[in-house]
Amino acid sequence: MSHTIAAELVANVATVAVQVGDSVTPTDTLVILESMKMEIPVLAEVDGVVTELAVAPGDVIREGDVIAVIEESPAGGGVR
Repeated sequence: MSHTIAAELVANVATVAVQVGDSVTPTDTLVILESMKMEIPVLAEVDGVVTELAVAPGDVIREGDVIAVIEESPAGGGVR
């Protein structure tokens, strides 16, 4: 099942920390956003594999914009 990570605020994409094909866990940082001189990490939220990255460093995103899509691992199956 796919899990979509969407922006919760208007921000600049400062850093992209993963690539398509990377395995992630809920505590892994996907991107770091910058808004009002604060850095905000966006976490994976689920175990799985990154199947799509919709942002790049320097992009400006708005609330609701897709950041990434993760194909979830089966329940109880950790990835790493």
